[in-house]
Amino acid sequence: MVRTFASLLLPISAFLSAAEGQTGRQPTVAPKQYLSLPLGSIRPTGWLYDQLIVQTNGLAGHEHEFYDYVSETDWMGGPSYYSSLEEGEFNAMVPNGILANNSGIIERTQEFLDYVLAHQDSTGWMGPEVNTTKPRYLWGRYPFMFGAIQMVEYNPDLTDQVVDAFYKFVTLANQMLHNGEGVEAWTQTRWEDFVMTLQWLYDFHPNGNEALLIDTMEQLKYTGVPWEEVFEAQYFPTIATLSQVLCYRQWHGVNMAEGLKALPATYRFTHNQSDLDRASEGWDLLFQYHGRPSGIYAADEYLAGLEAARGTELCLVVVRSYLYQVIGDPKYVDRVERIAYNALPAELTGDFWSRQYLQQQNQIAAKNMTPNPFPNDGPYSNVFGLEPNYPCCTVNHPQGWPKFITNAFVTTADQSSLAQVYLGPFQTKTTLAAENPVTVTVNTIYPFSDTLNTTITAAKAFTYYVRIPSWVVNGTISINGGTPSAVSPTNGLQAVQVEAGTTTFVLDLPAEITTENRPHGSIAVHRGPLHYAFDIPRTSKILTQNGEQPLAKDLEFDASTAWEYAIDPSTLQFVSKPPASGTLPSPVFDSGLPPLSMTVTACPIDWPVAGSTFAASPPTQPTCTGAQKTITLTPYGATKLRIGEFPVFTAK
Repeated sequence: MVRTFASLLLPISAFLSAAEGQTGRQPTVAPKQYLSLPLGSIRPTGWLYDQLIVQTNGLAGHEHEFYDYVSETDWMGGPSYYSSLEEGEFNAMVPNGILANNSGIIERTQEFLDYVLAHQDSTGWMGPEVNTTKPRYLWGRYPFMFGAIQMVEYNPDLTDQVVDAFYKFVTLANQMLHNGEGVEAWTQTRWEDFVMTLQWLYDFHPNGNEALLIDTMEQLKYTGVPWEEVFEAQYFPTIATLSQVLCYRQWHGVNMAEGLKALPATYRFTHNQSDLDRASEGWDLLFQYHGRPSGIYAADEYLAGLEAARGTELCLVVVRSYLYQVIGDPKYVDRVERIAYNALPAELTGDFWSRQYLQQQNQIAAKNMTPNPFPNDGPYSNVFGLEPNYPCCTVNHPQGWPKFITNAFVTTADQSSLAQVYLGPFQTKTTLAAENPVTVTVNTIYPFSDTLNTTITAAKAFTYYVRIPSWVVNGTISINGGTPSAVSPTNGLQAVQVEAGTTTFVLDLPAEITTENRPHGSIAVHRGPLHYAFDIPRTSKILTQNGEQPLAKDLEFDASTAWEYAIDPSTLQFVSKPPASGTLPSPVFDSGLPPLSMTVTACPIDWPVAGSTFAASPPTQPTCTGAQKTITLTPYGATKLRIGEFPVFTAK
């Protein structure tokens, strides 16, 4: 008999009893396959650096000046907060400020850290609940600790202060967990973030506390959602879910991303291969039943199925999985790269001053929708603005690009080799094992080009690796000016033997145009890491403007031309017009600016709207209502109104 999902969520007391009965545990934490580099070791260059600066010149770099949830945050003694969860902005601001070398943000994050640590109380609790009657839920500490870890990575002088404060809190949290305290619904779903912090302490600063750390990891798991069962095929939702569904917090989009992290984090202290197997199975289920051509999955609060009018939350887009570092399967980094170059830029205006709460694959308007296609979110959800629907994405979105950058390179577990796993323009400096200082510079406009030029300097010989994405066809590598030869990756990684001194190589990574089958007989179009869509010309209207910062405004976008087209995929043609200067426009992710496009034969069709503001499902077997014409498709990330899933016809 198949159990109902209700049986997965027992009272906390039951989890505690189960935890106390565990025997034969492994008293160690398993190593990761790949190790991240400290914040600041990897820097963006070229267009990616420009993208980070554009972000920093936008909302991300100024919200601490005027946006009350940040400028007057109760984490620093102010009166402002938007939820009892106490999700602060610190985790996103830290890497943004350091990678952009923005003194204002760096000063603000240092003040934030200093204030929190200075006000940690005698019990070990830290955060805005100190000296108040606010409820003490554990989860709000977890993003703060991620931010503090990044500050320690960048400035090791902070190590003792931060680690001492962490251990005071861990001791308290361990007691609370054993007593069933500090755990509410969100803490039950997001416990893995704390486990990852505990594992950072175990890996780098155990200080004789290994037993405390592992016991706290176990308590978090046993008082939390059992993700190994949530991602079991018999329970997993294959259609859109609603908040009324039993145990709905598990199907919340951001929580699903958290759950995927939980399984490799659990593996590290259980040593159970089944945890890694279930993570892989859950990943595949998630994208099979809820995936988007933009790389992400649909979740307008809860898992939203495959319909093109449903939404994806910006907070979900910027949550990065660390599955690759533990498991090593290249499917994880392939998808994260797609998300970064498609879904992420699509959800913000080109100048980064306005963001959406939800994006749609087929988005014919961004406005106050009545009715709207999002069962659990408001009609303002796809407006580009300061805080449409909820404030969380305003404070969380700045971590997207910085964390993509900081995870672009990893070392092998023995730190003898370095690997580039996200492709783009970067420079990284690190010291490998055996005192081998290494500098890597990658000169490219990828993903707007297939070519990457890499220069490596090293004191000693070592093996360098670079990821070859799964979509590459007939890729080649030329080392030190030699004749190009076919790439031959193993598990997604191409090995390059680097000698002492300077080594250069050129990668050419072409890809074919591919189409992806979508609901109702529609298709999506891809080439390489980029998804292509019809960029609907738009009009713009200011809905509201912030009184303190007039650049922060809510914008309505409406289609100014027809968008109701079917396409003939056999006529797709790829067009590349690289900039003669070698420099991309700034910003690059906006209408008409990327140097890549496709042309395709299309014809107008009858395509109803639902309500008056969003497209109905793509018509099946549509009939042309007018003459055929050639339309242009552009990278999805540069579009703000779009059709990304098309009905098809056969051109004559």
